[in-house]
Amino acid sequence: MTVIEQSYASTRLYPKLGVLAAGLFLVGTNAFVIAGLLPDIASTLGVHANEVSYSITYYSLVVAVGAPALSIFLPRLSRTTLIVAGLVLFIVGGLIAASAPTLLLFTIGRVVAAVGGAAIVPTATAAAAALAPPHQRGRALSFVTIGFTLATAVGSPLGTLLGAAGGWRLPLFILVALGAVVAAVVALTIRGVPVGAAASVAERFGTLKNLAILGPLVATLLMVAGFNVVYIFSSSVAEPAIGQSGELLAVLLFSYGVAGVIGNAVSGPLTDRFGNRIMTVVTIGGQAVVLAIMPLLAWSLAALIVLFVVWGVTAFGATVPVQHRLVSVDPQRSALAMSWFTTAMYLGIALAPILGGVASGIGGAGLIPVFGAVVSVLALAAFQSSYVVKRSISSR
Repeated sequence: MTVIEQSYASTRLYPKLGVLAAGLFLVGTNAFVIAGLLPDIASTLGVHANEVSYSITYYSLVVAVGAPALSIFLPRLSRTTLIVAGLVLFIVGGLIAASAPTLLLFTIGRVVAAVGGAAIVPTATAAAAALAPPHQRGRALSFVTIGFTLATAVGSPLGTLLGAAGGWRLPLFILVALGAVVAAVVALTIRGVPVGAAASVAERFGTLKNLAILGPLVATLLMVAGFNVVYIFSSSVAEPAIGQSGELLAVLLFSYGVAGVIGNAVSGPLTDRFGNRIMTVVTIGGQAVVLAIMPLLAWSLAALIVLFVVWGVTAFGATVPVQHRLVSVDPQRSALAMSWFTTAMYLGIALAPILGGVASGIGGAGLIPVFGAVVSVLALAAFQSSYVVKRSISSR
């Protein structure tokens, strides 16, 4: 292929990748924005914030179970059809949640939207890889998955600001409107996506028999639970410094998100240079230290901004070395391992509100970061165990 042909192919490819990234941005923002809106939603619906937080658990469990289930039961369905159908469910669920007068209807809306997210996330990621030529697949995946990173860096803080200005329903209605736009654009522009060979149920679960893969997956679940338990309850954790200010909370979440983009960007080259084992010690271990310190400095806004910045770098930086480990253990079956990565990630999100509820019930909001730190240490131990298992097996 000539340079001109490559340039033309890229010109046609990247607008499509941008549409897919927009879909992931919507799903990610819809999941994370609840953290900043939690107190207002609870107040409007007349319930405790912990009760609203459990809707995040239901949302994440549906995505965690639905994503692999859809790939098993609908392996030959058009990728375009699946993404558009997912966006329709996202819209319907968003309308129900944004209009809900009760916690029950709000939760039902979140669950419906989660089914849509389960269809969108893995399908959009797979479509990005399928649309790109082999030499551009890595860049295509990176381009599309930046939608999730931007959801935390921009979507969630912006939603918190909009919620503070116009009520918590406003950002949810805006997400619904954007979902309708993206659905129309996907239907018109994403065509002819190749559908790969389907993996059997036995093949998918057989991947988990490899303890060198299972260790990083357990680490993923725990490290995601570790940072989400604090992120979801960030309004309560930071209350000594920010009070009830949605604007100041948005500043903290924005600082965290922007730092996360930086952490994600630098973690890849550093992992290539120093290896995934060292980088998990730096990132997951760093997260544990930051969260352990957080309750001691929760009274100071300036200190919290610094901690949220360092926390963002470590939390987002940790995903790269863990994924690197999953791919390097068995490159030929890396696609199956990465599909379980998505499930582990959402199970970690689902676990976080439960941990936060237990922590706040025992010792108040100040204990929540401590729980996050402990879970992060367990995540680091689970990751490192995958190397111990490998050496043990090879020595037999």
